[in-house]
Amino acid sequence: MIERVTRYSGWLFGAAALTLGSAVMVRAQGGQRDVWNGVYTAEQSARGKVAYAENCAACHGDTLAGIDVAPALAGGGFLNNWTGTSAGDLFSRIKTTMPLSAPGSLSGKTVADIEAYMFEVNGFPAGKLPLPPSQPMAAGIMIAPKPVG
Repeated sequence: MIERVTRYSGWLFGAAALTLGSAVMVRAQGGQRDVWNGVYTAEQSARGKVAYAENCAACHGDTLAGIDVAPALAGGGFLNNWTGTSAGDLFSRIKTTMPLSAPGSLSGKTVADIEAYMFEVNGFPAGKLPLPPSQPMAAGIMIAPKPVG
């Protein structure tokens, strides 16, 4: 019986180590992704453009340039504010504080679509996979300046 428990414990320890190692590897790879690696789809951005017009443009402007106290969501101002943070950070800000008239009312999918549209307007390339519809899933995607070269 003790031999069986020891063998079983060894197997569990091995499985746990493999799982933990895989999680670390995925996290490390995820940390290397940035907005220049095609982190949203063109279709997602198209949906985001519509959602932006309905939920954001009244304060941030049709061109994402900002109006009055609402900050710009495109260009140098956006990059100065968000470079070095993650798509997950931006997702969380939008999800919990926007729109100003009804904070927290947008679905995760809608927030990801709007974020994809913002990325497109900022010149980040589209890819084959959509931007994830949750903060933890987008946390490994960094907002970064355009790579040199």
